[in-house]
Amino acid sequence: MTHEHVPGLDLNNGVRIPQLGYGVFQIPPESTQEAVESALEAGYRHIDTAAGYKNEAAVGAAVAASGIAREDLFITTKLRNGDQGRARAAFEDSREALGLEHVDLYLIHWPVPSQGLYLQAWQDLEQIYADGLARAIGVSNFLPEHLDELTQAADVPPAVNQIELHPTFQQRALADASRRHGMAVEAYSPLGQSQDLTTSTVIDIARRHDATPAQVVLAWHLASGNIAIPKTATPERMRENLAAVSLELAPRDMEQINELDAGSRIGADPATAAFSQY
Repeated sequence: MTHEHVPGLDLNNGVRIPQLGYGVFQIPPESTQEAVESALEAGYRHIDTAAGYKNEAAVGAAVAASGIAREDLFITTKLRNGDQGRARAAFEDSREALGLEHVDLYLIHWPVPSQGLYLQAWQDLEQIYADGLARAIGVSNFLPEHLDELTQAADVPPAVNQIELHPTFQQRALADASRRHGMAVEAYSPLGQSQDLTTSTVIDIARRHDATPAQVVLAWHLASGNIAIPKTATPERMRENLAAVSLELAPRDMEQINELDAGSRIGADPATAAFSQY
């Protein structure tokens, strides 16, 4: 499996994003460079990090060591919650840590409505975009009410809403609201942090297709039109996950996975989350 086989989606500004990427959430900084180098070697070209993960420098080191042409990579990073009042300076900190002239996607990581700063932060992101330092800008964890407020005030519409999304937590209303606003839906924790891989439905479908449970869930994401960024530190699993792009699920398979939705959130609730990420 090579990166040429990974499907892409066109964002609302025409920028193309690989639909399957590699996420580095909770990978320790000292392990991140090796993990990202392995992911790039396996064929990933879309890498997702964040200032709050504290591993941007290691991602940048892996990119530099890879020798892969910059135009063949798609690098995402995100604004810390505690930096919403200084988004431009925080972006420059991230850009320096990554060692990149530009990023492909820059996101407001959480709305933190209690701060009341995400509209101000978005103005800074719009300037970053206008200056050509981010090829696309978007948000993460924004709920419908946050999207409504932001899109009414924005000059540049967000290109992406990255949200927790997996078979047992599908957030259909939020995904639909995001798409109505012209945003691509990007799934973090796309495997439910492995919890969804143990459901009998996923296991049975995997057996029928001679696939792994992770491949089944990732194929479901791709067929649903989601961008997915699974995380693993194991090179063999990186390759297995990437091979999900070749798995075609039957309509009944899709229906059975859709029926797994149980509202089982794993992460924080964006309505109340207010941590600084420092």
